[in-house]
Amino acid sequence: MKRSLLIYIALGCIVACQSDEPKADTTAKKDTAVSCESNLPARFPTAGPDTSFASTDSVSHKGMVWIPGNSYGMGALDNEGRPDEYPRHTVTVSGFWIDATEVTNAQFRQFVTATGYITTAEKKPDWEEIKKQLPAGTPKPSDDVLVASSLVFTPPAHSVPLDDASQWWSWKKGANWQHPQGPGSSIKGKDHYPVVHISWYDAMAYAKWAGKRLPTEAEWEFAARGGLQNAIYPWGTEDIETGKPKANTWQGSFPDKNTNWDRFQTLAPVQSFAPNTFGLYDMAGNVWEWCSDWYDANWYTAQKNTQATNPIGPAQSNDPMEPTVPKKVVRGGSFMCNASYCKGYRVTSRMKTSPDTGLEHTGFRCVSSK
Repeated sequence: MKRSLLIYIALGCIVACQSDEPKADTTAKKDTAVSCESNLPARFPTAGPDTSFASTDSVSHKGMVWIPGNSYGMGALDNEGRPDEYPRHTVTVSGFWIDATEVTNAQFRQFVTATGYITTAEKKPDWEEIKKQLPAGTPKPSDDVLVASSLVFTPPAHSVPLDDASQWWSWKKGANWQHPQGPGSSIKGKDHYPVVHISWYDAMAYAKWAGKRLPTEAEWEFAARGGLQNAIYPWGTEDIETGKPKANTWQGSFPDKNTNWDRFQTLAPVQSFAPNTFGLYDMAGNVWEWCSDWYDANWYTAQKNTQATNPIGPAQSNDPMEPTVPKKVVRGGSFMCNASYCKGYRVTSRMKTSPDTGLEHTGFRCVSSK
């Protein structure tokens, strides 16, 4: 039995199977970023977000920034990318509005208050849906572990292998956007922190209510670059730990020791660091951000001889590491990113995760074409 299924039986949730990672270009500097959003439990599939409530009649552009459309080279030019960041290819995006910050606890609370929405993490898993992603005959766990829960960052007290995310992620009963570390934790006094434990379905539901949508991957990367065509990071090319702190990431030895050089152990309030040249905050670090696109490991290869306008990504998911688990794209990295482990804060870095999975470092921001 796969190691992942052993963890699944212990926790009552599906852990992504340990995979044979495709080998990166030998000229690239390797990190273990496959672990960032792989080897993680996919919680349970659902039919999608609750969209029975009405969206707002008009879009408020308060707190948003207008991004003029243009063409750009999407994908990596440097030698630090993983295989799915190549080849670089030309895309064109039309102008759009984008939230200047990640959606905050206060903003998400307004949505929940107005609609009564219940997030994925607050719902009890459905075993009939879970077992569709498991080998036939997998026994059903006891009902006392099939409970509302979410993935919480639980750093070990000592160094651990960086290819096993189960060493620092744990499903915790009662963890959700209002209780980020589980029962007893709170977001009181944290209105200006990014909302977390948000599944793709939750983000889609909020966006619909707000009269907005999630960004496409092409829009997200264009916005993150801040108009700098050859930028490696939202601020340009300076290494993240050179000069003054530029983003909320991990400094020290991941995952057991964070030196807090950037002043934050885990999450930071939005706008804690300087914006990029478009005026957008936290396009690197803090929390991973959902995009609308399905993830396809070979998508860039398929696009290499095209010049798409407003691409919306592939029609379906294709993750060779976990072919039975559909994935959506997340971008931008989080407070857990460290050069020894994951350079998700690079503007071209692509990660993927199951749309029903929320984590303590996953949030979102919205866009609008109207």
